[in-house]
Amino acid sequence: MGRTIEKDSTTNNEILELSFVFAKCIVFLYKYLREKHNEFILSKQILRSGTSIGANVHEAQAALSPKEFVAKLSIASKEARETRYWLRLLIETGYLDGKAEHVQSLMKEIDSINKILTSIILTMQNRT
Repeated sequence: MGRTIEKDSTTNNEILELSFVFAKCIVFLYKYLREKHNEFILSKQILRSGTSIGANVHEAQAALSPKEFVAKLSIASKEARETRYWLRLLIETGYLDGKAEHVQSLMKEIDSINKILTSIILTMQNRT
């Protein structure tokens, strides 16, 4: 029988919800970039990385070991960092207005997601 993985349920639930809501925003951003800017390459990149965060966080919930849990969250963290890169690139190339409230909100959300993921990963690594 596999061991039960001890997770902080408050933080865990928070990252589950944050990553899902963020993924929805990324889907809307993808549609906007395709429809308004006829942009197909960068939009696909941010769609993949931005929705992968939540998918990996949710997949981590079924982990059979703490090591597997950390591995899935580490992938989510890497995807979050990549997503931040694509957001910054879209701002710097003029596809997004970096001063717009919704764009600043996306940047804050991805930074928050990254901080939470890093915190969970470090906590779990210190337990093992």
